[in-house]
Order: sequence, then structure tokens, then C-alpha cells
Amino acid sequence: LAALVALSFSGAIGLTFLMLGCALEYYGVYWPLFVLLFYFVCPIPHFIAKRVSEDSEAASSACRELAYFFTTGIVVSAFGFPIILARVEAIKWGACGLVLAGNAVIFLTILGFFLVFGRGDDFSWEQW
Repeated sequence: LAALVALSFSGAIGLTFLMLGCALEYYGVYWPLFVLLFYFVCPIPHFIAKRVSEDSEAASSACRELAYFFTTGIVVSAFGFPIILARVEAIKWGACGLVLAGNAVIFLTILGFFLVFGRGDDFSWEQW
């Protein structure tokens, strides 16, 4: 229960950074909210690889490695998106910094979720 509360709190902090990067009057542009798409898409390759891989005892499989590759691409894209927006002056650099801080916190929260709740053979929501 404590892990779930800690993950919820850190997720709220990450989303607060993202909202501050968008909603502060000085910045006032909501383009960085498209980063939310990366947050939702990030765990999908892991879930697919978990369902497809037959041999769960192997140290590595091609499907799992491909899932890691796609997840890494999604995470790098989530960090690159606000930098590109700031570079073309669609958002200010301060907003970019807040969004990058939010990205770091949210992706660490997602990683923490998989480390805490994804240890069993089959991932199930009944562990809560």
C-alpha cells in the first residue's frame, strides 16, 4: 500500500510540472500537453512482449528486446519533443525545463510501477 501511495504522489508531482510548463501565465502555450501521449504509449510494448513471449525463464528474448527498443524510442521522443518545441520557439525554454522535469518524474514513476508490481509471472491488477 505504501508503494502505491508513493507512486501516486510522484505521478502527481510529475503531472504538476507538466501543467506548470503549460498553464503559467508567462508561458501560456499548451503544446507540451502532447507529451501525455508518450506517457500512455510507453508501457504498451512491455505489455505486448509480456503476452507474446512464451519462455518467461529465459534471460533475454527477441520479443522482449524489441519491446525495450520501442520503449526506449518512446522515452527519448518524449524528452526530445519539448526541446524541439523550444528550439522552434513554439514554447519558451522555461516551459521546456518544466516539461523535462515532469518527464523525468513520470517515467521514473512508470519504471517504479513495473519494478514494484510487475515481478510475478503474470501481471495482474489483483496484486493491489
